[in-house]
Amino acid sequence: MRPGWAVPAGRPVPAAAGAMLPPCWAALGRRAPWRPALPLSPVPPPAAGRQPAFSTTCARCSKNRRLRQKRVISERKLTRYFVDHRTVRVVGGQGGGGGHSFYSEPRKIFGGPDGGNGGDGGHVILKADQQMKSLSSVLPFYQGFHGEKGGSKNCYGANGAYVYVKVPVGTLVKEDGKVLADLTQHGEEYIAAYGGAGGKGNRFFLSNENRAPTLFTPGEPGQERVLHLELKTTAHAGLVGFPNAGKSSLLRAISSAKPAVAAYPFTTLNPHVGIVHYQDYEQVAVADIPGLIKGAHQNRGLGVAFLRHIERCRFLLYVVDLSVSQPWIQVQDLKYELEQYKKGLSERPCVVIGNKIDLAQSRINLALLKEHTDERVIALSALTGDNLEELLLHLRELYDAYVKTEQSRGQSPVKW
Repeated sequence: MRPGWAVPAGRPVPAAAGAMLPPCWAALGRRAPWRPALPLSPVPPPAAGRQPAFSTTCARCSKNRRLRQKRVISERKLTRYFVDHRTVRVVGGQGGGGGHSFYSEPRKIFGGPDGGNGGDGGHVILKADQQMKSLSSVLPFYQGFHGEKGGSKNCYGANGAYVYVKVPVGTLVKEDGKVLADLTQHGEEYIAAYGGAGGKGNRFFLSNENRAPTLFTPGEPGQERVLHLELKTTAHAGLVGFPNAGKSSLLRAISSAKPAVAAYPFTTLNPHVGIVHYQDYEQVAVADIPGLIKGAHQNRGLGVAFLRHIERCRFLLYVVDLSVSQPWIQVQDLKYELEQYKKGLSERPCVVIGNKIDLAQSRINLALLKEHTDERVIALSALTGDNLEELLLHLRELYDAYVKTEQSRGQSPVKW
């Protein structure tokens, strides 16, 4: 039997073709219930001791019931989806025009004007959403809905609907270099463009001097602005260090985040935020900032594109490689870059993390690092997990101190 040929009803399938049919067709009397389009090929049975991934009724006639795994996106491809700055043109909706009509019914000829006012145009509102992690979904143009025209019988036109634009928490709204809003709380809103006011109907102009006004006004156009959105990652702690210091490996060790890890510099091209969970259900957000180099405040390397993400961090974790010579020089260079970018940034509460303690040379440099550094030094290994408990305990101490400081100022601390 050739592929693509139909089998007449009531006629059995030949033995050569029937040997390739599934066993569940035996109940059909070896009769083909459908027209084969491709040659049937035998499927090997599942291995012994392994549960089949298909239906147990017929392994060759049912669909695969295994769940599809999420497609893994590489760090280099992820850069196309992560956007931390965007220029947006927003226009408010135009107001509806006023109505122009006169009331008329039998035996009431001079009913007077009854044109209603037009509806107001809709606003364009920026709303901070904690589920948004990037500005990639923000379009370059938004416009509010227009208001409807006023009708007869003093009917007002409907107002235009608002247009909500979801942005990540920590988005700065700027216009001509001036900061207009800082959306740091979930659900916080900012009206980017106001809608135009609706026009007045001829009923509005009724007076004792003018009993039959014919004047009505059109709706006003909406506000038009060009805004610049800038995202600054909001996290409690920030991992700051030079390339290949082990920041991404450390974030993978203390949280469920999965940033890319490789043996070449600038593996991390985007900030990653990992959540550290504690037994009392407190959550501390730790941000992995891409590696800095000397002259980063002068826009060298990744430059100031990622230095601004450190501004939101309440305390800093300086990650240094203990296997290199003079690791305390790394701490000094990192503080210098932060201070040159923004004054007072290097004075925030911090701790020095000496990574790669599992190497032989690192144990020798650890004692020298403690002699040249005034801050607390925590030696650990992100690869083997040595001494991670000390880091988690000290991280909680820094978080508790931050919460007490915010509460003493009458402000609410950032919660994740």
